[in-house]
Amino acid sequence: MIYPFKEKSPQIDPSVFIADYTTISGDVMIGADSSVWFNTVIRGDVSPTIIGEKVNIQDLCMLHQSPGKILLLEDNVTIGHQVTLHSCTIRKGALVGMGSIILDGAEVGEGAFVGAGSLVPPGKVIPPGMLALGRPAKVIRELREDDKEDMERIVREYAEKGAYYKSFQKE
Repeated sequence: MIYPFKEKSPQIDPSVFIADYTTISGDVMIGADSSVWFNTVIRGDVSPTIIGEKVNIQDLCMLHQSPGKILLLEDNVTIGHQVTLHSCTIRKGALVGMGSIILDGAEVGEGAFVGAGSLVPPGKVIPPGMLALGRPAKVIRELREDDKEDMERIVREYAEKGAYYKSFQKE
């Protein structure tokens, strides 16, 4: 369901696939060729949520904010299943693994990878191109070429899957 909140309504590019049982409300912008998968909640009822192009937000995610603190996902980002994002910044080409939590003021750098089940605490910065794991997340190593290729594959495949599933939706 798509809901306005007070004077703000979601602004969603027509190419975006939004799966059934997804809720998007308020001050939310979603860019072209992105996909939002089953049972995800994106609430823009406190501060804005800005989602770039070719972003995939997988099943069962929760995206929200604190007052005066936006949530930003740049282009080509992957958000794995059951991730919670709260007033953080996820830079271009980054991947947040399944079940991770990224909290207020944290930043995942361009092309960085946060491993499954990790917790990025408030204000923590994961540098560009690095792998971080754990609770709290710690930088483990620089990403290898095969890591980067796999991250790019996921973005590409989710854009393709989103377009495929969207073809079944009635406008």
